[in-house]
Amino acid sequence: MQGIIDGFMVAFTPANLLFVLIGVLIGMLIGVLPGLGPGPTVALLLPLTFTLEPSTAVIMLAGVYYGAMYGGTITAVLLKLPGESASVVTTFDGYQMARQGRAGAALGIAAIGSFVGGLVATCALVLIAPLMAEFGLRIGPPEYTVIALLGLLLVSAMSQGPLIKGVISAGIGLLLAVVGLDPVDAAPRLDFGVPELLDGFNLVVIIIGVYGISELLSGLMEPAPTAAAGPVGKVLPTRDDMRRSAGPIVRGSILGSLLGTVPGGGGDLPSVASYSLERRLAKDPSRFGKGAIEGVAGPETANNAGAVATFIPLLTLGLPPNPILAVIFGALLIQGITPGPSLVVEHPDIFWGVIASMFIGNLVLLILNLPLVRVWVKVARVPVALMTTGTMLVLLVGAFSAANDVFNIWVAIIAGIVGFFLRKAGFEGGPLILGFVFGSILEPAFRQSLLLSRGDLTIFMSRPISGTLIALAVAAAAYSAFRVIRKRRARAKGQRTLTQPLTTEEAPTNADDSSRH
Repeated sequence: MQGIIDGFMVAFTPANLLFVLIGVLIGMLIGVLPGLGPGPTVALLLPLTFTLEPSTAVIMLAGVYYGAMYGGTITAVLLKLPGESASVVTTFDGYQMARQGRAGAALGIAAIGSFVGGLVATCALVLIAPLMAEFGLRIGPPEYTVIALLGLLLVSAMSQGPLIKGVISAGIGLLLAVVGLDPVDAAPRLDFGVPELLDGFNLVVIIIGVYGISELLSGLMEPAPTAAAGPVGKVLPTRDDMRRSAGPIVRGSILGSLLGTVPGGGGDLPSVASYSLERRLAKDPSRFGKGAIEGVAGPETANNAGAVATFIPLLTLGLPPNPILAVIFGALLIQGITPGPSLVVEHPDIFWGVIASMFIGNLVLLILNLPLVRVWVKVARVPVALMTTGTMLVLLVGAFSAANDVFNIWVAIIAGIVGFFLRKAGFEGGPLILGFVFGSILEPAFRQSLLLSRGDLTIFMSRPISGTLIALAVAAAAYSAFRVIRKRRARAKGQRTLTQPLTTEEAPTNADDSSRH
């Protein structure tokens, strides 16, 4: 309780209140503009954080993140064009509600659900984060090795598209992470005789290129927003809307808070899982996809809850669960602060200040969302191409400012072009970024573990926590493989049944029987 009280004292300073408001407004604006999204925006704002206090910088970036989660809902409902990927599910029923003249109700219930989900996840953050930080102080290099490795595998598996592409993307990130001097014996690796590569690639520059420049290049290929489906209508939901939405909001809050802590959580996973759950629990599943308000309330609640919950592993274990949190992880590193179990002791102003600011930020979201809906509709029609030039310039200035080195500008440009073509080939940038981040954690932890055990790999199985995690991972992999094999056998058996010739007794005897068969 003392920690959260101190956190509110930090969050209620005039500067932090101002930057909460700025972060939430920018996040909503970016969520409304298709083609940008929270990841590139947080990367874009990184240079601005160099001169801010660490707590103020993270408070602003956090506001951008969960503000964008709601901003993407507006275009998803009105234009059937999600501002960011997590809002794709909202288009299924939100746009149908808009076509029925109930866009206001869809946006209103999304605002209420986002507020409740964010509030529940923030309360979970208050309760769970100190316990996880205390737990984190008890784990050593072997545990961090296993956690980082499992995180990479989960992120690769949860990425969109084939699993192999997610693994390859994460592998590219791991390869980029080992460029530079060896952390143990200082031997140069993969520098190709370029002196600037001896220090390795800068995390911020890689993020700006892969997640910022490539996103802008992709945005230029996107079609312009279409006209809105119809009038916004009344924003406040009816009593029947609230009755139908109460259960999905409660379930979405819990589901999002749980999934947000998983590597790869936040973003798409909570909203997709919530939509699937609500459709399965519905008495009449056929209503979904035709304007069911539960299909908006549940995913939007889970979406915001997941966004807030992703800060639990970042602040307590120093493990960013998704690419956007990896950007915020980089912002803390720029400030000379390493997220992890010791953060709550060494920098309680940041730890508790960020948590307290989320209560304020979610309240600001609720207050601003409803009256500004019509403003955001006009903003959504601004062509993205008009903003690309200025945004690109700011990104390149940010790449230079990361180390005051022109070489980083070229790195960002090359990373952006490579990221663009990888995206076109079906490879996501998220696993690449997290592979780069986890690589800087995985290699030192793995080598420290081998030094502790004098090269004995059984150290990872003999320690209780790491051994348990490995056993759970193997069990999960075996179960997944068993399900895949069973489905393939069932499919093959079904195909054999369909292609099997009819017996004499089953053969048709006349035209009517033939048509019936």
